[in-house]
Amino acid sequence: MVILGHVDHGKTKLLDTIRKTNVIDKESGGITQHIGAYQTEVRGKLITFLDTPGHEAFSAIRSRGVKVADVAVLVIAADESVKPQTKEAIKIIKEEEIPFVVAINKIDRPEANSQRVKQDLAAEDVLVEDWGGKVPCVEISARDNRNIDELLDMILLVAEVEELKDDRSLPAEGVIIESSLDKRRGYVATALVRKGVLAVGDWIVVGTVVGKIKSMEDFFGRSIMQAIPSQPVRITGWSIAPEIGKGFKTATSKDSATHIAEDNINLSHLFLFLKTSGEEKKDGKKIFNIVFKSDVSSSMEAIDNIIKAIKSDEIEHNVISYDIGNITERDVKTAFAGHAQVIGFRVGIEESAKKLAEKEGIKIATFDVIYHLVEYIRSEMGGLLAPEVKRNFLGKLRILAIFKKDTKYQIIGGKVTSGKVVRGAKAEIIKNGNIISGRVGQLQQNKQDVTEVSEGLEAGIRFDLEAKGDVKIDEGDVIEIFEEEEAKRML
Repeated sequence: MVILGHVDHGKTKLLDTIRKTNVIDKESGGITQHIGAYQTEVRGKLITFLDTPGHEAFSAIRSRGVKVADVAVLVIAADESVKPQTKEAIKIIKEEEIPFVVAINKIDRPEANSQRVKQDLAAEDVLVEDWGGKVPCVEISARDNRNIDELLDMILLVAEVEELKDDRSLPAEGVIIESSLDKRRGYVATALVRKGVLAVGDWIVVGTVVGKIKSMEDFFGRSIMQAIPSQPVRITGWSIAPEIGKGFKTATSKDSATHIAEDNINLSHLFLFLKTSGEEKKDGKKIFNIVFKSDVSSSMEAIDNIIKAIKSDEIEHNVISYDIGNITERDVKTAFAGHAQVIGFRVGIEESAKKLAEKEGIKIATFDVIYHLVEYIRSEMGGLLAPEVKRNFLGKLRILAIFKKDTKYQIIGGKVTSGKVVRGAKAEIIKNGNIISGRVGQLQQNKQDVTEVSEGLEAGIRFDLEAKGDVKIDEGDVIEIFEEEEAKRML
């Protein structure tokens, strides 16, 4: 069972109410930032729930959640109705042809309008049962625990209609839905068993990664020896982190597991990387290099997806190294060699890494909320671009007399016709379509040096020429005075 919906529509609160625990308070900013898998018993039957993030950055995670689920619950806030991620969830559900139940949440709010939700769903070609369709719909309040039992009954009914049954034949198979690094236990993967019985001591293969199950825990953290279909488990015994979203299979021996892994080798992504790297060098773009560390694998996937949406003809990002776990000396050394920054998401920084980074001048930045991290990357990428130059108009001076001409400067007398003339400011004369550029090198009024002269007054200036040579300036020409301000560009 996968729970889908727009950000802040109450998915985790619903799960929280069902499980009578508090998941929300553990999330940074109250946001679910990667898949959580939990089980609860309803009417003597176990239901496994996958809670997925609702923000747009986590599209890949949501899609993966649906692909491993038998039934979906589409949560929609009654006061906000159908939103962008709601539409995306509907699209994924239809593509995967998965049965689903609509849960209209937050009916306790004064602004709640369930009929509007059903109408907006109809516009997305989703007809609920009381609108003549086949999609079950339950109006709930996760906060007030209203109609939650009715929703659970509907989920069980949909499962019965679909005749969903577990398959315990070997070898065991399933999907990796998360991976992380534990200082004490090493790499840990959260897996959902789809078929067979997974047991401690089994050899397990994910893509080209081979492991031997050293221990397993259920979602409560209790040690278990076996896991059956639809059961989420945390597995230790990996030499490296298995890739999330990948299917796993068990093998009877290490040799058998190795053969399966060898058959899974695919070098196409390597050739794609080499091709892309070459194109980056040719097109003249600036590159923002990143050494990335995160708490779990799915975080990087989500962040990478949203950063790819930052479009620029002048700059792009390049992750030269990615791993899970705290930031170490090795990460700083990698960043130094690759002219990169070290960016961490929900990880710590080892003291030795801090000292080395300070010594080598390597930037390290860590974040607990994905939006803050993405804004930081936008800002840093923008900082590599040439700044935007803004011109601030100061005033104009009409030339009344020219006292001295030189290849480097000219002494001019005139009247300030608008604004003011400021010593040191930039100046231009537009003459016959050509621009004569320079600067107000010296400024006088009544033969006294001054810093500025206001409108209506006469002034003498030394017009320092930007381009040396024979420049023709005449009486009656107008000098425009201005200042230039450099502004950092943002993406």
